[in-house]
Amino acid sequence: MNPVLIGILAAAVLVVVWAVGIYNRLVRLRVQGEESWRDIDTQLKRRWDLIPNLVETVKGYATHEREVFQRVTEARAHAQAATGPKETAAAEAQLRNAMVNLFAVAEAYPQLKANENFLQLQGSLEQVEDAIQKSRRYYNAVVRDYNTALQIFPSSLVASLFGFKPREFYMLEDEQQREAPKVTF
Repeated sequence: MNPVLIGILAAAVLVVVWAVGIYNRLVRLRVQGEESWRDIDTQLKRRWDLIPNLVETVKGYATHEREVFQRVTEARAHAQAATGPKETAAAEAQLRNAMVNLFAVAEAYPQLKANENFLQLQGSLEQVEDAIQKSRRYYNAVVRDYNTALQIFPSSLVASLFGFKPREFYMLEDEQQREAPKVTF
């Protein structure tokens, strides 16, 4: 066999192996991104499940705070309906602000603050918030790696050839959301 032909075949095999390796890496990163987004969904659902119990507990002590309860309920429903990182981040910011107001109401009732059920719910909510933060950081790290792989040469060639699209980061929408929430009654 001709040595030039063998060299061309060897080079072609190397290019195919190289492209398959890059393709598999991109797929792995894309799947990690989807998995890490599902982790955020799971943690958010845990929080959404805690909120009605917390609202009911506070309602038992502060029945005249209907507007606060209504805002929490509406914000929770909006957060549950959100899709994608950008919309979810905006809805979760609204929910966080509503929850701040709910806890401000609770501060006005010393007997509520001493209620064991309220304290357990508050502790569970804090644990879930920590888990959400960890999940968000992990998701954004995976998205960073994936999006970087899509843009650097030579993997950008394989990414464009097979239609890989960048993912959105989970981030605050604007500077106003970075400020501490305002507590209003």
